[in-house]
Amino acid sequence: MYNAVIGQVSYGNPVCLTKNGIGDCALIDIRELDELRAIKSLFSELEKGEASVRKDGWISLEEAEKRLGV
Repeated sequence: MYNAVIGQVSYGNPVCLTKNGIGDCALIDIRELDELRAIKSLFSELEKGEASVRKDGWISLEEAEKRLGV
């Protein structure tokens, strides 16, 4: 049974398991899991940046270059 279910999982093709006809969990390709984690991390960093702008405002291009050393 395990091999039959796992054999159906592929990139872009998750297998959803149900319990009493209601979605209970999903099996996804490990590469997709890695991508989802990276996307979550990216959104987290973007959220931090947005919070910083709301709190402290924007900086000029010149100030950004100065801080980055370019």
